[in-house]
Amino acid sequence: MTARDVLEFRLQTIRQRVQEACRRCGRSADDVCLIAVTKYAELEHVRELVELGQLDLGESRPQQLSQRAVQLPQTVRWHLIGHLQRNKVELVVPTAARIHSVDSLRLAERISSVAVARGLVMPVLLEVNVSGEESKDGFQPDELRAVAGELFRLPGLDIEGLMTMAPQSDHPEDARPVFRSTRTLLDELRGQAGSAHQLSELSMGMSGDFEIAIEEGATFIRIGSSLFDGL
Repeated sequence: MTARDVLEFRLQTIRQRVQEACRRCGRSADDVCLIAVTKYAELEHVRELVELGQLDLGESRPQQLSQRAVQLPQTVRWHLIGHLQRNKVELVVPTAARIHSVDSLRLAERISSVAVARGLVMPVLLEVNVSGEESKDGFQPDELRAVAGELFRLPGLDIEGLMTMAPQSDHPEDARPVFRSTRTLLDELRGQAGSAHQLSELSMGMSGDFEIAIEEGATFIRIGSSLFDGL
């Protein structure tokens, strides 16, 4: 099998698993967006995946997102899913369809400033560290509650929802409490946001736990290793 054949088979398999997970919890598969995480993938393989119809791509590094955006078709929707430094915001705002990793008020303020200066409204998700792991970025839940009002008032931002990562585990079910708590926090914040922000999106779930994430309400899942490992 060629690399393209392998990619096509893996993509079809993941989409089937998404459909099955949605069926189990009474959701439509159309409500779940698969983001192919291309951080470690060769450009040739990313291009083949796009040719197979996978247009939502996720990058962890702003520089690589910016570079690849001009190397691939304009139909690609780029998602910045990794840590974003304030001095890299100018690279990302003109190119990304969405920033999933807004992890501080200062970063949100910087994105707001750049977006307003460019006459844009930037779709973003707030990264929350529900698991409390020191190695992870993101707002602590109580910290996010404390600054939510300031975030919701920033111009140039469309705050769509929350992003989280569960602790690594060999048992996908271990992720369920983290995903469930993130969904509960989203429901809580929605009451504070008013009509300015819908807060309807949950970016959570990766190769090892995306089915659990879907069952707990994920609308974006971020898949990398299940697509590209071994190519």
